[in-house]
Amino acid sequence: MSTIPTITLNDGATIPQLGFGVYQIDPDETAGAVKTALDLGYRHIDTAEMYRNERGVGEGIRDSGVDRSEVFITSKLNNGFHRPDDARRAFDGTLEALGFDHVDLFLIHWPLPTLYDGDFVSTWQVLEEFKRDGRARSIGVSNFQVDHLERLARETETVPAVNQIEVHPYFVNDAVRTYGREHGIATEAWSPIAQGKVLDDPEVTRIAEATGKTPAQVVLRWHIQRGDIVFPKSVTPKRIEENLALFDFELGDADIDALSALDKGEDGRTGPNPDTFDYIPD
Repeated sequence: MSTIPTITLNDGATIPQLGFGVYQIDPDETAGAVKTALDLGYRHIDTAEMYRNERGVGEGIRDSGVDRSEVFITSKLNNGFHRPDDARRAFDGTLEALGFDHVDLFLIHWPLPTLYDGDFVSTWQVLEEFKRDGRARSIGVSNFQVDHLERLARETETVPAVNQIEVHPYFVNDAVRTYGREHGIATEAWSPIAQGKVLDDPEVTRIAEATGKTPAQVVLRWHIQRGDIVFPKSVTPKRIEENLALFDFELGDADIDALSALDKGEDGRTGPNPDTFDYIPD
């Protein structure tokens, strides 16, 4: 079984650098996928209120027999509940759905600067409450741009432990990553293989052939060596196991640079721009 390295966050907590993501996994399939991941050795599960599968995450952990203390659980605030009292109720719902008395990390899922009068500060201050009372061991943000992070720094007391953002070779997002590195905010990379779009890139396949690894393993290893936290998702046991096999090889500096050079800037995004994204689920 691979030993997954950990990263120490700015509040002293440690987080496994490789996790298992459950985005777009059907709620009915989530428990089984989570149990498979834990059986294989994953100890970090990333979910969200908007994924509607938190209950399956909790069930999968209990079904696995792995002690809760050994599993790092992340969830995120639904976009429809940014108002402080709504955020409090939503967080209560997360704990109820998971069936645990705390999460290891809770995030604001999107800043939504065009909604709620542009006020994500009061939302963040509610997450600070969750950290103080111990129900969220760490707190962070997701999809926050540099100006959003700077506003939190000016107006609140707690530096986010992580910022979960879109990162992959076609969108390296280095301005946000650099700000995080300079201010002690760990970067978590979502859409780490650009929804599969990078896997057929000639540079990726060249490196995969040279290393004897799959294109996905090469790209995930690129994330690991750049120091980011990554959580690929799959419901296929073979693929879940494959995504774990990242720690018996290394990419050379030239390969790291070659993958980073695939960056397309804004044209490389697979998801929405956080400055304009305003989706609230039904």
